[in-house]
Amino acid sequence: MKGKHTFFILCSVLLLVFVSSSIIAEEAKPSLIKTYRADVTGDNHPETIKLMGTFFSADSTYYREIWAEISNNNNQWKISYNGGYDPYLQFVDLNHDGIKDIFYQSATGGSGGLYNYQLNTIIHTQMEKIPLPKQTYLSGNFQPDFKVNITLTATSKPITIDVKNRAQDYIRLGIYNKDGSLHSQNQSVMIDPIAFFEVFKISDSKGYGLKSYQQISGAYHADQLGTVETIWYFEDGNWIILKTKWVPSK
Repeated sequence: MKGKHTFFILCSVLLLVFVSSSIIAEEAKPSLIKTYRADVTGDNHPETIKLMGTFFSADSTYYREIWAEISNNNNQWKISYNGGYDPYLQFVDLNHDGIKDIFYQSATGGSGGLYNYQLNTIIHTQMEKIPLPKQTYLSGNFQPDFKVNITLTATSKPITIDVKNRAQDYIRLGIYNKDGSLHSQNQSVMIDPIAFFEVFKISDSKGYGLKSYQQISGAYHADQLGTVETIWYFEDGNWIILKTKWVPSK
Protein backbone atom coordinates (compact mmCIF):
# COMPACT_ATOMS: atom_id res chain seq x y z
CA MET A 1 0.00 0.00 0.00
CA LYS A 2 2.83 2.33 0.91
CA GLY A 3 4.52 1.58 -2.43
CA LYS A 4 1.37 2.45 -4.37
CA HIS A 5 1.03 5.72 -2.42
CA THR A 6 4.64 6.67 -3.20
CA PHE A 7 4.18 5.79 -6.86
CA PHE A 8 1.04 7.97 -7.03
CA ILE A 9 2.88 10.96 -5.52
CA LEU A 10 5.80 10.51 -7.90
CA CYS A 11 3.48 10.38 -10.92
CA SER A 12 1.65 13.50 -9.71
CA VAL A 13 4.91 15.41 -9.33
CA LEU A 14 6.11 14.35 -12.78
CA LEU A 15 2.76 15.35 -14.31
CA LEU A 16 2.93 18.76 -12.60
CA VAL A 17 6.47 19.33 -13.88
CA PHE A 18 5.44 18.29 -17.40
CA VAL A 19 2.38 20.58 -17.42
CA SER A 20 4.35 23.50 -15.98
CA SER A 21 7.11 23.02 -18.54
CA SER A 22 4.55 22.92 -21.34
CA ILE A 23 2.95 26.16 -20.15
CA ILE A 24 6.33 27.90 -19.82
CA ALA A 25 7.36 26.68 -23.26
CA GLU A 26 4.09 27.98 -24.72
CA GLU A 27 4.45 31.37 -23.00
CA ALA A 28 8.09 31.75 -24.06
CA LYS A 29 7.40 31.39 -27.78
CA PRO A 30 8.50 34.60 -29.58
CA SER A 31 6.25 36.21 -32.14
CA LEU A 32 6.78 38.67 -34.97
CA ILE A 33 5.23 42.05 -34.16
CA LYS A 34 6.04 43.86 -37.40
CA THR A 35 8.54 43.81 -40.26
CA TYR A 36 10.02 47.12 -41.46
CA ARG A 37 12.21 48.05 -44.40
CA ALA A 38 14.48 51.08 -43.92
CA ASP A 39 18.02 52.13 -44.76
CA VAL A 40 19.64 52.44 -41.31
CA THR A 41 23.27 51.98 -42.45
CA GLY A 42 23.51 54.71 -45.06
CA ASP A 43 24.42 52.41 -47.95
CA ASN A 44 21.29 53.38 -49.91
CA HIS A 45 19.90 49.86 -49.59
CA PRO A 46 17.09 49.15 -47.10
CA GLU A 47 17.70 46.72 -44.25
CA THR A 48 15.07 44.28 -43.00
CA ILE A 49 14.06 45.10 -39.43
CA LYS A 50 11.94 42.56 -37.57
CA LEU A 51 10.38 43.73 -34.30
CA MET A 52 9.95 40.63 -32.15
CA GLY A 53 8.34 40.01 -28.76
CA THR A 54 7.33 37.47 -26.17
CA PHE A 55 4.02 37.94 -24.35
CA PHE A 56 3.93 37.82 -20.55
CA SER A 57 1.34 35.06 -20.74
CA ALA A 58 -0.89 33.41 -23.30
CA ASP A 59 -3.83 35.73 -22.54
CA SER A 60 -1.80 38.94 -22.05
CA THR A 61 -1.15 41.81 -24.46
CA TYR A 62 1.95 42.87 -22.51
CA TYR A 63 5.29 41.92 -24.05
CA ARG A 64 7.75 40.97 -21.32
CA GLU A 65 10.58 40.79 -23.86
CA ILE A 66 10.95 42.90 -27.00
CA TRP A 67 13.83 43.08 -29.44
CA ALA A 68 14.66 44.03 -33.02
CA GLU A 69 16.51 41.83 -35.50
CA ILE A 70 18.19 43.85 -38.26
CA SER A 71 19.85 42.33 -41.29
CA ASN A 72 21.22 43.01 -44.74
CA ASN A 73 23.34 40.96 -47.13
CA ASN A 74 26.49 41.44 -45.05
CA ASN A 75 25.58 41.99 -41.40
CA GLN A 76 23.12 41.21 -38.63
CA TRP A 77 22.32 43.18 -35.49
CA LYS A 78 20.06 42.74 -32.48
CA ILE A 79 18.66 45.41 -30.16
CA SER A 80 17.04 44.49 -26.83
CA TYR A 81 14.27 46.72 -25.46
CA ASN A 82 12.24 47.09 -22.29
CA GLY A 83 8.91 45.27 -22.29
CA GLY A 84 5.61 47.06 -22.80
CA TYR A 85 2.37 47.42 -24.72
CA ASP A 86 1.93 48.31 -28.40
CA PRO A 87 5.63 48.57 -29.33
CA TYR A 88 6.68 50.16 -32.59
CA LEU A 89 9.72 51.63 -34.33
CA GLN A 90 10.36 54.88 -36.18
CA PHE A 91 13.26 55.55 -38.51
CA VAL A 92 14.47 59.14 -38.56
CA ASP A 93 17.86 60.89 -38.53
CA LEU A 94 17.95 62.40 -35.04
CA ASN A 95 21.74 62.69 -34.61
CA HIS A 96 22.07 64.44 -38.00
CA ASP A 97 24.76 62.26 -39.55
CA GLY A 98 22.75 61.64 -42.70
CA ILE A 99 21.68 58.13 -41.64
CA LYS A 100 18.31 57.16 -40.19
CA ASP A 101 18.34 56.16 -36.52
CA ILE A 102 16.09 53.57 -34.86
CA PHE A 103 13.63 55.05 -32.34
CA TYR A 104 11.68 52.59 -30.17
CA GLN A 105 8.52 53.24 -28.15
CA SER A 106 6.16 51.14 -26.02
CA ALA A 107 3.60 51.98 -23.34
CA THR A 108 4.37 50.86 -19.78
CA GLY A 109 0.67 50.49 -18.95
CA GLY A 110 1.03 52.28 -15.61
CA SER A 111 -1.31 54.93 -14.23
CA GLY A 112 1.24 57.66 -14.95
CA GLY A 113 0.92 57.24 -18.72
CA LEU A 114 4.65 56.61 -19.11
CA TYR A 115 6.34 55.12 -22.15
CA ASN A 116 9.57 53.24 -22.74
CA TYR A 117 11.91 54.76 -25.30
CA GLN A 118 15.26 53.85 -26.81
CA LEU A 119 17.31 55.42 -29.59
CA ASN A 120 19.94 53.46 -31.51
CA THR A 121 22.14 54.19 -34.50
CA ILE A 122 24.49 52.13 -36.66
CA ILE A 123 27.89 53.76 -37.23
CA HIS A 124 30.39 51.92 -39.45
CA THR A 125 28.48 48.65 -38.91
CA GLN A 126 28.59 49.13 -35.10
CA MET A 127 25.33 49.40 -33.17
CA GLU A 128 25.35 52.26 -30.66
CA LYS A 129 22.80 53.65 -28.20
CA ILE A 130 22.15 57.39 -28.05
CA PRO A 131 21.03 58.56 -24.57
CA LEU A 132 17.70 60.38 -24.58
CA PRO A 133 17.39 63.92 -23.20
CA LYS A 134 16.59 64.68 -19.56
CA GLN A 135 15.41 67.85 -17.86
CA THR A 136 18.30 68.75 -15.53
CA TYR A 137 17.14 71.99 -13.93
CA LEU A 138 13.38 71.54 -13.66
CA SER A 139 12.14 72.23 -10.11
CA GLY A 140 9.00 73.25 -8.24
CA ASN A 141 8.18 74.28 -4.67
CA PHE A 142 5.18 75.31 -2.61
CA GLN A 143 5.28 78.98 -1.60
CA PRO A 144 3.41 80.94 1.11
CA ASP A 145 -0.14 82.17 0.43
CA PHE A 146 -1.09 79.08 -1.61
CA LYS A 147 1.29 79.54 -4.50
CA VAL A 148 3.69 77.25 -6.37
CA ASN A 149 6.89 78.30 -8.13
CA ILE A 150 8.02 76.30 -11.17
CA THR A 151 11.53 76.85 -12.60
CA LEU A 152 12.06 75.44 -16.09
CA THR A 153 15.75 76.15 -16.74
CA ALA A 154 18.85 77.33 -14.89
CA THR A 155 18.46 80.88 -16.25
CA SER A 156 14.67 81.31 -16.41
CA LYS A 157 12.58 83.17 -13.87
CA PRO A 158 10.19 81.07 -11.76
CA ILE A 159 6.62 80.72 -12.99
CA THR A 160 4.17 81.38 -10.15
CA ILE A 161 0.94 79.39 -10.01
CA ASP A 162 -1.99 80.32 -7.78
CA VAL A 163 -3.37 77.19 -6.08
CA LYS A 164 -5.92 78.84 -3.75
CA ASN A 165 -8.64 76.70 -5.33
CA ARG A 166 -6.91 73.68 -3.77
CA ALA A 167 -6.37 75.30 -0.37
CA GLN A 168 -8.68 73.04 1.64
CA ASP A 169 -7.04 69.92 0.27
CA TYR A 170 -3.54 71.22 0.99
CA ILE A 171 -4.52 72.26 4.52
CA ARG A 172 -5.98 68.80 5.14
CA LEU A 173 -2.78 67.19 3.87
CA GLY A 174 -0.63 69.31 6.17
CA ILE A 175 1.15 71.32 3.48
CA TYR A 176 -0.35 74.67 4.52
CA ASN A 177 -1.75 76.17 7.68
CA LYS A 178 -5.14 77.88 7.52
CA ASP A 179 -3.55 81.33 7.23
CA GLY A 180 -1.69 80.30 4.06
CA SER A 181 1.69 79.82 5.70
CA LEU A 182 3.63 76.66 4.97
CA HIS A 183 3.58 73.92 7.56
CA SER A 184 7.29 73.36 6.80
CA GLN A 185 9.72 75.04 4.43
CA ASN A 186 11.13 73.69 1.15
CA GLN A 187 8.22 71.44 0.25
CA SER A 188 8.64 70.28 -3.33
CA VAL A 189 5.91 69.46 -5.80
CA MET A 190 5.88 66.13 -7.69
CA ILE A 191 7.88 66.13 -10.92
CA ASP A 192 7.35 63.06 -13.09
CA PRO A 193 9.99 61.71 -15.45
CA ILE A 194 9.44 62.58 -19.09
CA ALA A 195 6.32 60.61 -19.94
CA PHE A 196 6.24 60.95 -23.70
CA PHE A 197 8.51 61.82 -26.63
CA GLU A 198 7.45 62.54 -30.17
CA VAL A 199 9.56 63.11 -33.26
CA PHE A 200 9.39 66.81 -34.12
CA LYS A 201 10.46 68.53 -37.34
CA ILE A 202 12.59 71.58 -36.55
CA SER A 203 12.96 72.87 -40.12
CA ASP A 204 13.91 71.71 -43.61
CA SER A 205 17.55 72.68 -43.02
CA LYS A 206 17.89 71.48 -39.40
CA GLY A 207 15.93 68.26 -39.77
CA TYR A 208 14.31 66.53 -36.81
CA GLY A 209 14.44 66.70 -33.03
CA LEU A 210 12.29 65.45 -30.17
CA LYS A 211 9.45 67.02 -28.23
CA SER A 212 8.97 65.86 -24.64
CA TYR A 213 6.04 66.07 -22.23
CA GLN A 214 6.65 66.05 -18.47
CA GLN A 215 3.87 66.33 -15.89
CA ILE A 216 4.14 68.30 -12.65
CA SER A 217 1.66 67.60 -9.84
CA GLY A 218 1.05 69.15 -6.44
CA ALA A 219 0.48 66.94 -3.40
CA TYR A 220 -0.23 63.70 -5.29
CA HIS A 221 -0.10 62.44 -8.85
CA ALA A 222 -3.75 63.11 -9.70
CA ASP A 223 -3.30 66.70 -8.44
CA GLN A 224 -2.04 67.87 -11.82
CA LEU A 225 -0.69 71.39 -12.06
CA GLY A 226 0.50 71.30 -15.66
CA THR A 227 2.93 69.95 -18.22
CA VAL A 228 6.38 71.05 -19.32
CA GLU A 229 6.74 70.80 -23.10
CA THR A 230 10.31 70.90 -24.41
CA ILE A 231 11.79 70.79 -27.91
CA TRP A 232 15.21 69.10 -28.07
CA TYR A 233 17.90 69.05 -30.77
CA PHE A 234 20.92 66.73 -30.90
CA GLU A 235 24.10 68.67 -31.66
CA ASP A 236 27.80 67.87 -31.10
CA GLY A 237 26.95 64.73 -29.12
CA ASN A 238 24.49 66.43 -26.74
CA TRP A 239 20.82 67.28 -26.53
CA ILE A 240 20.17 71.01 -26.34
CA ILE A 241 16.90 72.74 -25.47
CA LEU A 242 15.55 74.89 -28.28
CA LYS A 243 12.35 75.82 -26.50
CA THR A 244 10.55 74.91 -23.30
CA LYS A 245 7.18 76.12 -22.06
CA TRP A 246 4.73 75.59 -19.22
CA VAL A 247 1.21 74.46 -20.11
CA PRO A 248 -1.14 74.68 -17.09
CA SER A 249 -3.73 71.98 -16.53
CA LYS A 250 -7.28 72.92 -17.45
